[in-house]
Amino acid sequence: MNLRDDLRAGLAALERDALRRRRRSNTLPCAPRAQVDGRALLAFGSNDYLGLAAEPALAAALAAGAQRFGTGAGASHLVTGHHAVHDELETALARFVGTERALYFSTGYMANSGVLPALLGRGDAVFSDRLNHASLVDGMLLSRATIQRYPHLDLAALDALLERSTARRKAIVTDAVFSMDGDVAPLPALLERAARHDAWLVVDDAHGFGVLGPQGRGTVAEAGLGAHPEAWRIVLIGTLGKAAGVAGAFVAGDATLVEWLLQKTRTYIFTTGAPPALAHALLESLRLIEAGDARRADLNRLITLFRARAPLQRWRLLPSRTPIQPVLIGDNDETLAVSAALEAAGLWVPAIRPPTVPAGSARLRVSLSAAHREDEVIRLADTLCELERQGT
Repeated sequence: MNLRDDLRAGLAALERDALRRRRRSNTLPCAPRAQVDGRALLAFGSNDYLGLAAEPALAAALAAGAQRFGTGAGASHLVTGHHAVHDELETALARFVGTERALYFSTGYMANSGVLPALLGRGDAVFSDRLNHASLVDGMLLSRATIQRYPHLDLAALDALLERSTARRKAIVTDAVFSMDGDVAPLPALLERAARHDAWLVVDDAHGFGVLGPQGRGTVAEAGLGAHPEAWRIVLIGTLGKAAGVAGAFVAGDATLVEWLLQKTRTYIFTTGAPPALAHALLESLRLIEAGDARRADLNRLITLFRARAPLQRWRLLPSRTPIQPVLIGDNDETLAVSAALEAAGLWVPAIRPPTVPAGSARLRVSLSAAHREDEVIRLADTLCELERQGT
């Protein structure tokens, strides 16, 4: 067997285990109403929680930014690719989340995979919730620190690991809102442990930014940690391609921390800067998020409606107060079959399987948006209940 045959065998194994992934092409803007393979579908899979991805005001801001700044930055931020509008965005982001400084990255993956190697190295230790996002896991591996994983949200297990650690530099790492479960990390308790053990607290708020907290300022703000005397330990990472509706990410925190990251984060230093037109559009996005209480109220009503309307029995709607509403099914083939049955009914809800989630926990990741209507959410919930009754 040669190298290509080895790949073919691997693909066949993925197919056999119902784990092969396939892309679907939508011809319409990101919104609840999609057009996939020539068919109109109602989408419940995106992270566009506030419905901003197709917001006309953002499209106009992006177009205006492109007219003013062109289409590319031309170089890395530390060469010639940094523009005044990037500075303006970073200042606005820091103000919005209540930190001293912020650093704008091209993607959330680059932020998550770059921060930990900049803060830790060999002989150091990172303490990670077992359900943290893959990009955080990759950052841990790149850091060469010792990785110690604790069961999901198990603070007693985390305590035991921290007590045994002799590492000089430590970091506790967590998703703020867990992307496949929708539950929220106990940030005050984690910060208390970070302070007690002189550790950083790295918080990936990809799914809380724009949605949770006052004016959508995120999970750290919702927990009231901005004025905490140990808040300088918080390394806050936010994504700008989900609720913010554009693209990119940021890391925010203490001024000394952010300056160090600017000097040492390879995924920031050694890549072309994000187009300044995106930064221009993101300034408008921040204004919309800050003024978006009505959108968040609509979203919360839809979350409550969906949970009340879908009293599943054999499948399990996981506990979540966020737009992420996972329906745990378990078996890969059955999850694919339910997703296909929903699509036949005009509802697009992607199946999530290992390795994205642990083996045996395949699920439908229902994702709600302020752009959905009540009748659309009712239609999804009722169809799910009917499919469960039918034993699909």
